[in-house]
Amino acid sequence: MYIPFENLPQESRIWIYQSNRKFSDEEVAEIEKHLMQFIENWSAHGTSLEASFTIRYNRFIILSVNQEFHPATGCSIDSSVGFIQNLEQKYSVDLLDKMNVAFKQGEFITYKTLLEFKKLAKDKSVSENTIVFNNLVNTIEELNEGWEIPACESWHSRFF
Repeated sequence: MYIPFENLPQESRIWIYQSNRKFSDEEVAEIEKHLMQFIENWSAHGTSLEASFTIRYNRFIILSVNQEFHPATGCSIDSSVGFIQNLEQKYSVDLLDKMNVAFKQGEFITYKTLLEFKKLAKDKSVSENTIVFNNLVNTIEELNEGWEIPACESWHSRFF
């Protein structure tokens, strides 16, 4: 059951899928239609999930479930991963590789492998103040407070 993202409780569980490239506006519109269809049918043990999504910066797909209404289970999480894998194939993108880093360079989002990011840090091309996307956040509240943060405040700090 779809609920607008902004109407979900702050403690709702989230999953962030970071694309290795920016989606076009046309792709975002298509992906939103696919997400709406998926969310409307998403369930755990036959019970609809109170769920939503948002796409940020044409690059991050964020799924969310109100765990207080009905929690996501292993099978329902597996179905969401399968859905994301289908998006990867349809749009020729990588959404599941957690060994990559997205960060801001001015108004632009840059996407690098972890090794490339480590080298950029060593070469001082990025700093402790570089805004990174901490995709390890687990709730909407954490997304709002700790997703876009200086590298020194995230797990990225080990590279400085």
